Amino acid sequence: METQRFMGRNQLVKRLAAQVGSNSFAISLLKKRGDLTSSGDLTAKGSKRNAMTAEERAIDRASKESGKSKTQYTYNARTNRATLI
Repeated sequence: METQRFMGRNQLVKRLAAQVGSNSFAISLLKKRGDLTSSGDLTAKGSKRNAMTAEERAIDRASKESGKSKTQYTYNARTNRATLI
């Protein structure tokens, strides 16, 4: 999978671009989410997300959605999903 190349830290834009198939679409999504400013610079929120690995972001999403502790989740790189242990 193309997205498997961009699993590490500081690869937020590259990973999303690989997932959606377009760098410009990825940038517009990140701007809409508040991760990038209108000029394309990382916001504080974007910097925090960019400093995370793909695993950390998936676990963070799942934890926020459920309200459960991050330690209760395990990550599946193949599906990019975090599930309860």
